[in-house]
Amino acid sequence: IEKFEDLEIWQEARALCRFIYGITEKEPFCRDFKLRDQIRTSSGSIMDNTAEGFERDGNKEFVQFLSIAKGSCGECRSQSYRSFDYQYITNEVLNELITRTTQLSKKISRLMFYLKKSSITGLKFRKP
Repeated sequence: IEKFEDLEIWQEARALCRFIYGITEKEPFCRDFKLRDQIRTSSGSIMDNTAEGFERDGNKEFVQFLSIAKGSCGECRSQSYRSFDYQYITNEVLNELITRTTQLSKKISRLMFYLKKSSITGLKFRKP
């Protein structure tokens, strides 16, 4: 993996973002500006924090940013339930969101565990 775009979790977060954008641009969801913006922001935060952490070139910082991404994933899942409760999305869409965010959260956790156990500390710690 040479760039954050190669990371499976970033790719899945990007797909989740596109999916959420698609459901939030429809009526009546699009008129609830606060919830619409919150769920869009939380899904975008997953991919953005993954990218930012990767670009820091150190495992400890990467893990810290992945932790934030994982929190945003949970936030997105919680907002999905609110969206369903407000009848903005169907049960089928809710289940899709729950499945995607749960799987993504597990993958982020596994990567965090791997990085914490790795003897490689990151590119910025390499000796020239």
